[in-house]
Amino acid sequence: MFEFFDTAVTGEQFLLALHDTLLMIGVSLGLGSLLGVPLGILLVVCRPGGIAPLRSVHRVLNPLINVVRSLPFIILLIAILPVTRMLVGTTIGTAGAIVPLVVFIAPYIARLVENSLLEVDDGILEAADAMGATVLQTIWHFMLPEAAASLALALTTATIGLLGATAMAGTVGGGGIGDLAITYGYQRFDAFATLFTALVLIVIVQLIQSAGSCLARRIRRE
Repeated sequence: MFEFFDTAVTGEQFLLALHDTLLMIGVSLGLGSLLGVPLGILLVVCRPGGIAPLRSVHRVLNPLINVVRSLPFIILLIAILPVTRMLVGTTIGTAGAIVPLVVFIAPYIARLVENSLLEVDDGILEAADAMGATVLQTIWHFMLPEAAASLALALTTATIGLLGATAMAGTVGGGGIGDLAITYGYQRFDAFATLFTALVLIVIVQLIQSAGSCLARRIRRE
């Protein structure tokens, strides 16, 4: 694939790295959303003035999410190495990168979901209350549908942030395109490998952003 360029990277290595990156993004985003979306909903619902205020829950979740989000991904990755090893049996490769990626993205998604839900007009919530909707019904039938377009953009932002984190995971042998850039571009001074991986990441970001924006526009028209 790259035989006309002065590089040691083969086409097979690049395709494997791309596969690993997409796998890390898909699994981490899925698991992170399963954790982050409910956390974001709890932050909104349980906050003072929320539809079901629970001050004790909010006082625990809010600082906990702030603590995890305050850690740069590379430090978080190293700090939870024992947990990663305990859960997946390794701290390197794609499997070893997924655990810290989930821990990194879940609180990030929680904050994005919180911001999106806080944009819901108070009149919508008042209407739900007037119709006798329960807390779960208010969340499912009023808050989430009203914030759907904003949530789509929020998850787009989270996906792009996750892509950047997967690249950083390459510094500790996390696999993927970031690992390819570190191993060949940095350690072997392969300028083409560095440039090519950067261009690939740019293209992926553009595709993700375009897809997210398109989805948000379609939701708004419905």
